[in-house]
Amino acid sequence: MHYRKYKEIKQRGTPNFPIDYYLINSRHPQYTMPYHWHDEIELIRILSGTLEVTVEETLIRANSGDFLIINSGRLHGGTPENCVYECLVFDTSFLNSHPLFVDIFQSQAGQDVQFADYYPARDKDDELHAAVRRLFHAMSRRNPGSELITLGTLYEIFGNIVSHGLYSVAPADNTPEHRHVALLKQSLCYIEQHYQEKITLDTLARTAGLSPKYFCRFFQEMTRRTPMDYLNYYRIERACFLLVSTDRSITEISFDCGFHDLSYFIKTFKKYKGVTPKQYLKEPI
Repeated sequence: MHYRKYKEIKQRGTPNFPIDYYLINSRHPQYTMPYHWHDEIELIRILSGTLEVTVEETLIRANSGDFLIINSGRLHGGTPENCVYECLVFDTSFLNSHPLFVDIFQSQAGQDVQFADYYPARDKDDELHAAVRRLFHAMSRRNPGSELITLGTLYEIFGNIVSHGLYSVAPADNTPEHRHVALLKQSLCYIEQHYQEKITLDTLARTAGLSPKYFCRFFQEMTRRTPMDYLNYYRIERACFLLVSTDRSITEISFDCGFHDLSYFIKTFKKYKGVTPKQYLKEPI
């Protein structure tokens, strides 16, 4: 799963089946999930270990058997702990072709519907978790007929969500929480567009219209990293992607990712990944 932009804009699957499946383990070049958002809905299912996911200002620790639904446009990122997880990202347009789906989810006084974020595993299995397992099984195998199984299972999942009341009207856009998220998105977009350049704390604070002191506190409260730590983390994530997807040298990639000192790049890479770039390249993907 390559989170190449903070706002992902890409074609999911095919026009008739706009859904993508990803399996993520520790060997994946972007094992850690950088902050990003997209217009599609995302389902994340934890197969083993723990995934600490921040959805806007809410921190969720999801464990094996749990799943999450990331609503459209919601800023989110994740840090795995000995974790294997799988994701489905899909556009609901192909579900909207059924009038019942539209009637249910567009009957809330014209306001957007927001699904519950977190669905912990139950001691006794329930229909919703069983349906989610079948959904991921169908998408991971992609046998003949899996598209139809996927479509039917998605309707079953959302039917269970409705029957249990696990959705609500999305909050208004003028809340303090929404303004905080909008400000963070602005800062993250600036990092994504300029990470190859020299970026200072003062520069980031100015783009957000805040003082450096307040911006640093605000950014750390939202992401649990300082702005400069997050910038270096993002640069290393981009370097990992380039290492496994291009034939560029380590030196070229270090400069491409905003590092102008190779030894500092290697030191920073090892800080975040636990290995040097050369060792990382030798690991199986």
